[in-house]
Amino acid sequence: MHRTLLAAKIHSCTITDANLQYMGSISIDELLLKAVGIVPYEQVHVVNVNNGERFVTYAIAAEPGSGAIELNGAAARLGVKGDKLIIMTYAQFDELAAPHHHPQVVIVDDLNRMTKLQSYIPTGLN
Repeated sequence: MHRTLLAAKIHSCTITDANLQYMGSISIDELLLKAVGIVPYEQVHVVNVNNGERFVTYAIAAEPGSGAIELNGAAARLGVKGDKLIIMTYAQFDELAAPHHHPQVVIVDDLNRMTKLQSYIPTGLN
């Protein structure tokens, strides 16, 4: 059996722009992507903390150090500049690997600059 576990999370980032005319996805500062190991075009789950919207799209890299978190295409209707987001990826692990997996989590400030990078340790698994 395989389990789907959190692989990466960018916590409490702030939407910097929304572009309805772009063909789709979410643009994320490349430094944040690299910090947690998200690759361009990888599926991401996005939660808007301000309005409760949840959606799935793919990540594209924005200019490194720009702090950009931009909703594109249809997703641009699911948040506005200034809203807080949680961006997550998941991965499959077999029963032996699951207890040893540690998701990479980056916490950012209001300008989407990394303030903390941590690796969560699973609890309740033996």
